[in-house]
Amino acid sequence: MIRGVFFDLGGTLRICEPAPEHQEAAARRMAELAGEADPQAFLQRIDEIYEAEYRPWALSENKEAGDLDLWAKWLLPELPEEKLRGICHEMTYQYRQVKGLRRVVDGGYEVIRELKKRGFRLGIISNLIGECEIGDWLRKDGLEEVFDTVVLSSICHIRKPDPEIYYMGCRELGLTPSECASVADNLSRDITGAKRAGIGANILFISPEKLAKKTLTDENRPDFIIHRFTDILKLPFLQGGNE
Repeated sequence: MIRGVFFDLGGTLRICEPAPEHQEAAARRMAELAGEADPQAFLQRIDEIYEAEYRPWALSENKEAGDLDLWAKWLLPELPEEKLRGICHEMTYQYRQVKGLRRVVDGGYEVIRELKKRGFRLGIISNLIGECEIGDWLRKDGLEEVFDTVVLSSICHIRKPDPEIYYMGCRELGLTPSECASVADNLSRDITGAKRAGIGANILFISPEKLAKKTLTDENRPDFIIHRFTDILKLPFLQGGNE
């Protein structure tokens, strides 16, 4: 019996959309914090280091750096650690903002609040950089009480598909993996990791167009595929009455 539901964030519960003014303001703020005169040149340099050095390490090791280590060891090692300690959280936040403006997916609020009403324990398990953004967003949107656990790679320093990040979430919900469902959008990290962890029901949220370009295998095949987020509420094992 499914008693808990985990949600991925990027591309699942939250989506990122272009917002040029927002993105440009974030780039300017990053440069200001770092003492750089040219925001675009600075951003390009950080992007190059991130893609060429940090991200390959994170993906190959299934690890994530916290904010201070991200900048002190990888992206801006030339700056004194004392300075970075005071700006690292905002630097990471602004670096995520230069990618676009994030919002809850259509139907997202309806789904999580209805599942909570039906008696399910809810959690977030997400790979991302940044220690503060998600907590701030949950408080701002009044969602702190909706989620019973939030497990972020930037805080636990483990990335999906390592099954340990799912075990952490299950322990915090007080449930076994087989009692939990996972809703996510990425086959190679989310679905494979959840299946390795023994999650009871794996739900892939993806558009038909994107799905047509994917190859399903025994390792990454989800149990259910949905194209609209609100279709989660129609799944027979998520009708409630579990307590």
